[in-house]
Amino acid sequence: MTTSAQDHTVEAIRAALAGVEDPEIRRPITELGMVKGISMTADGTADVAIWLTVAGCPMRETITQRVTAAASAVPDVHAVRVELDVMSAEKLTALRKQLRGPGNDAVIPFAEPGSLTRVYCVASGKGGVGKSSVTVNLAAAMAARGLSVGVVDADIYGHSVPRMLGVTSLPTKVENMIMPPQAHGLKVISIGMFTSGNSAVVWRGPMLHKALHQFLADVFWGDLDVLLMDLPPGTGDVAISCAQLVPTAEILVVTTPQLAAAEVAERAGSIALQTRQRLVGVVENMSWLELPDGQRMEVFGSGGGKAVAGSLSTMLGADVPLLGQVPLDPRLRESGDEGTPLVLSAPETAAARALSGVAEKLAVRARGLAGMSLSITPTGR
Repeated sequence: MTTSAQDHTVEAIRAALAGVEDPEIRRPITELGMVKGISMTADGTADVAIWLTVAGCPMRETITQRVTAAASAVPDVHAVRVELDVMSAEKLTALRKQLRGPGNDAVIPFAEPGSLTRVYCVASGKGGVGKSSVTVNLAAAMAARGLSVGVVDADIYGHSVPRMLGVTSLPTKVENMIMPPQAHGLKVISIGMFTSGNSAVVWRGPMLHKALHQFLADVFWGDLDVLLMDLPPGTGDVAISCAQLVPTAEILVVTTPQLAAAEVAERAGSIALQTRQRLVGVVENMSWLELPDGQRMEVFGSGGGKAVAGSLSTMLGADVPLLGQVPLDPRLRESGDEGTPLVLSAPETAAARALSGVAEKLAVRARGLAGMSLSITPTGR
């Protein structure tokens, strides 16, 4: 291969690498300055050097495979050798500024004026109603529709989202910016990624607020269409912090048909009166069990979801719809334990169809003034 031909092939490889995205940042590696160098040998071997953000980058194998595949597809390339190096402190600073801009890193992008990300706080009055299962399945269903979706496991004490989504990798730190792990096309962050083993988190209000702020401000989420926040049960510190940090976030209440659970769920929804947030709707989980003969067994009674929606509508003076009823299905629990949401592993099931239906209603909602705080207080004449 002549020198001229080698130069031509090197440019062709560089053009091919423009189609390779960093798996964490989801931007071309050429745009991020990750291509250290490209050279060709006379026998047609391409040597491609790539900058990594950290030495122990969890995506190093994925990046190597993508670079190898892209370079191998270029004519006259008979073999590819990929060399990995680590960015210097100066390069990391430049990358962070490129992604975040030169301004304040502590800004929460979802709270900025003009943010087009729809933020949903998934809340419940008590534990055990399947709030986290609903959250991860809604997120997976939205991502399957082609939306860019992030999930914040804001249930600091009872975090379970990483297991339900099968997340095993840890976040990567680029200076003071955190790159969240991904699973099923979702970006995910949880306190469980920062604790040792299954140890308990014993924090009070200020620490909870700080952790939530870091999840929202320090994590590089990129351009999200939807952010789902799995809140802890009740109306405690985290729910209040969410309203303070992202005032435009909307509340989705999860309950069961049981009237006792519904009464508690109403309290979780009524926090919108104090925080001036919008209630987007109610999801009734564990609505019934489908028997082999086609009959429905109402294990936890009936009417809870409708009662919550009606009560909250009256309380707020605005329509709070019952968005869906999700039947009991053992596979919903099994899929959570296995790390693949039911809407992906068994989309034909009644429970998956119900969850996908709720996701569709939330995904197609237009962002308008109805979902935004105008900071206006009515006054008399």
